[in-house]
Amino acid sequence: MLNVRTSVLLGIGLVGSLWLQSCSQSSQPTAVSVNDQGKLQGKIVLTGSSTVAPLATEIGKQFEQNNPGVRVDVQSGGSSRGIADARSGVADLGMISRSLDPDEADLKAFPIALDGIAMIVHESNPISELSKGQIEQIYQGDVDNWQAVGGEAQPITVVNKAEGRSTLELFLKYLDLEAADIKADVVIGDNEQGIKTVAGNESAVGYVSIGSAENSIEQGVPIKLVKIDGIEASTATVKEGKFPISRELNLVTLNEPTAEVGAFIDFAQSPEAYEIIERQYFVPITK
Repeated sequence: MLNVRTSVLLGIGLVGSLWLQSCSQSSQPTAVSVNDQGKLQGKIVLTGSSTVAPLATEIGKQFEQNNPGVRVDVQSGGSSRGIADARSGVADLGMISRSLDPDEADLKAFPIALDGIAMIVHESNPISELSKGQIEQIYQGDVDNWQAVGGEAQPITVVNKAEGRSTLELFLKYLDLEAADIKADVVIGDNEQGIKTVAGNESAVGYVSIGSAENSIEQGVPIKLVKIDGIEASTATVKEGKFPISRELNLVTLNEPTAEVGAFIDFAQSPEAYEIIERQYFVPITK
């Protein structure tokens, strides 16, 4: 009788152990692989730039449609996160809205689009153009009223990007300033926050992705792009190579991508993705 009871308990324990193991395995991210029919299956994780994230999401949706067994998970957080996660293996692909720096030579970059960084103001602001010198004065606190640059007599609310954002890095490089030189009233993270802040404050000025700004303007958000030294801030001037603060949008990996992740990169760089890129107000990099 004791032996029967022991056997039953052992059997219950074994079933329970197998059930727990199954639950544990099912909760883990599934690596992308190729099934017996030669089709992709699993999950691809991308993290990083808030500029690239909406574009990667749209590209991912089409990639999922083309490959029903794959799920594409896109998370923002800034280019610094994209670099860190690619290096640590937390993400299959990092997203960065700039080129790689010299000290990032351990990473491999795959450009997917071009973008620019432009100044935005509220649509009611009469200012339509700023010079590089005026932008520098505003962000250093030397000019704090719109009247000084041809606008109405009201204080300027300076909106700046948080540390770790490549938009900030490129903006500082363009103005030849250090982060400590900036006198900001508001510090924001992603482009959407910057756009919402300026749209809600008639005296604010900020700088964001041209693609993100054009997309928002198309949707009726009350902001406008400002010329820099007479050059229109637009996807067109980025494409023509005229806009002064332009950049590549990249996907990065630590090592050579696997065949499966490589398939996503190939799709993101393919003519099939060009229409998606243009719909998001970016410039495709044609081969």
